Amino acid sequence: MKRKFVPWMFLLLPLILYTIWVIAPTIYTFYLSFTEWDGLTSPQFIGLENYKYLFDDPTFYKSLINNLKWLIIFLAFPVVVGLFLAMLLSQDIKWARGFKASIYSPMILAPVVIGLIWSWIYQPQGGLLNNTLTYIGLKSLTRGWLSNPETALYAVIGAAVWRHTGYVMLLFLAGLTSISPTVIEASKIDGASAWQRFRFIILPLLKPTTVIVIVITMIQSLRAFDFVSMMTRGGPFNSTNVLAFYMYSEAFRNYNMGYGAAIAVILFLIMFVFIALYLRQIRKGELE
Repeated sequence: MKRKFVPWMFLLLPLILYTIWVIAPTIYTFYLSFTEWDGLTSPQFIGLENYKYLFDDPTFYKSLINNLKWLIIFLAFPVVVGLFLAMLLSQDIKWARGFKASIYSPMILAPVVIGLIWSWIYQPQGGLLNNTLTYIGLKSLTRGWLSNPETALYAVIGAAVWRHTGYVMLLFLAGLTSISPTVIEASKIDGASAWQRFRFIILPLLKPTTVIVIVITMIQSLRAFDFVSMMTRGGPFNSTNVLAFYMYSEAFRNYNMGYGAAIAVILFLIMFVFIALYLRQIRKGELE
């Protein structure tokens, strides 16, 4: 009988800490979303007023649309390019390890550092991108990439894509190593072309990895904050605002904690769907 309590004795301290630092703040955030609070005085319960204002707030919808654009671009570029690089570097080619390390290296850097680097690249005067365009005779394309509302969001996403692609490549490389070489060899003997091997053998066998990659990419795109905070602070004219940064701005810059909590709850509910899918896939893989 005592043995049944041994695992709980080991889990007790982590569970207490997890409750204090994660579960309790989450529940409190839900409560704050129904209040009006400036962070100094006592919270005043106002019911659903924050949510009523939220769904009439054009900045909220702008931030949500920006998150959706971020999501679409993340699914289109890092996933596709990461898979292509994984397929290429899984072959026996010269300096493959060096290429893997160099492509993955942006993941080692903090997002704030990457944001600073790309801010230098995007500088209107003396920036690497504009200087390169001028050098190759495309000076008409130069502009203030982060100060132009039409290009600012895509410039910020470009920096995030540069970082995330290496991570996706690494996940796909791990998935490719789990595919038995005998299956590939058998398909070659049967006369399957490279495209047929990829379409009908490799891609189906990579399905568990692909699901995990897509779900993680969705979560990363929805929780985007660091690059926006470092490079544009949501501007110009909210053109780069996303839900996470809008939540931070309302709560800690405008001292509208209740409204910021309401934004956090909506973001949590959106992300919860993708997290549930991710955990379900992990559980399914363990059972298999």
